[in-house]
Amino acid sequence: MNLELKKAIDQISKDKGIDREMLIDTLEEAIRASVTKKYGDKMDIEVTFNEETGEIEVYQFKIVVEEVEDPDTEIIMADAIKHDPNVELDDAIGFRLQVEDLGRIAAQSAKQVIIQRMRDAEQEIIYEEYKNRKGEIVSGIIQRRDRSGWIINLGRTEALLPKDKQIPRERFRQGDRVEGLIIDVRKEGRGPQIIITRSDPEYMVALFRREVPEVADGTVNIMGVARDPGLRAKVTVLSQDSNVDPVGACVGIRGSRIHNIVQELRGERIDIVLWSPDIATYAANALSPARISKIAIDDEEKSLEVVVPEDQLTPAIGKKGQNVKLAAKLLGWKIDIFTNTRFNKLHKNRQLLEQLASAAQVSVADFTEAGFDSLEAIAACTNEQLFDIQGIDEENIGNLRAALNLLISQNKEEEPEAVAEKPAEDAGGEQAEAGDEE
Repeated sequence: MNLELKKAIDQISKDKGIDREMLIDTLEEAIRASVTKKYGDKMDIEVTFNEETGEIEVYQFKIVVEEVEDPDTEIIMADAIKHDPNVELDDAIGFRLQVEDLGRIAAQSAKQVIIQRMRDAEQEIIYEEYKNRKGEIVSGIIQRRDRSGWIINLGRTEALLPKDKQIPRERFRQGDRVEGLIIDVRKEGRGPQIIITRSDPEYMVALFRREVPEVADGTVNIMGVARDPGLRAKVTVLSQDSNVDPVGACVGIRGSRIHNIVQELRGERIDIVLWSPDIATYAANALSPARISKIAIDDEEKSLEVVVPEDQLTPAIGKKGQNVKLAAKLLGWKIDIFTNTRFNKLHKNRQLLEQLASAAQVSVADFTEAGFDSLEAIAACTNEQLFDIQGIDEENIGNLRAALNLLISQNKEEEPEAVAEKPAEDAGGEQAEAGDEE
């Protein structure tokens, strides 16, 4: 009869992937707990699974004494000798108990403990499996939604797709299949909590690694990713093999490779950007499809002034500043976008301010810190207002006014009368810093 128990243990171990010895230990512990519950915790109980017979053997141990004070834990020498002629005082002697004595309630208790231990063991196995799978893509079925996000059935366990890790405006229904990247595995009371993401840049990297063999084998490196999830992304690539075009490898024949990624990300537009160690070249690539006229670099401030033709301002900035913001995030630099006209005007203003500052024996910073960025702005002020500029006083205000009038007069003569300059706010500039959000 009890050989069926042995078969059951073997089958559970095989089906659930639980260590057989762990199951036997759990079973022995469950029976011991049931006996203790029935007879009290004073009794010294030992439970053993007999591999040959498949039986559970329960033993009660008592200490051999001259006079019994506690019959649950002690036995007199005369009775002990009947069981073992070689027994001595203070020895522990065991007596076999019949498992049937556990009764129906005890058996049910044992069953519940076994089920719980099996569940704990299975959850531990799942945790050990998934904690080493961070950074992997998993696929599952949408099961339900709670306050935290979507619960996804992975088969043996569940994963959570938090609200802030979803692609904005993405909608699911129960039964939909969905993929995501494992970013965290936590131990919780109800079992391991597997957290996945669809909006992180790392998920896009993992998709390229899956779809592009050259990325998977390291021939093409992904140097950076900037995403506006569900809308647009920029991915920087670099080839380790001069014979391999990194952009072409990622796009695939007729866009086959990148199409699969775009489809998985619900139509998110992806720009493949060629990386360069030269920041100006890298910036020009990152701002594609806009054509760039020139780029001024400030290494100390990690900022770029990018100049584009008038007809390239819109594509350079992008819808709601998306293109320039993603480029800034990709580079980690601040980027200011100017049209040729606007940049030339600003550059001219700087030159004029430098000449004016020299004549008044102050610095350009003194003007800008006081809020003045053009000759016209300074000319519109009264002397009292100009005294707010550091370094301007009664002694040099005359020199400032004289130089100001001369520079304005010369500047008007140099401006071609036929050219009507666009107002600054129309020609304009757009700036974005790394990490800017809409």
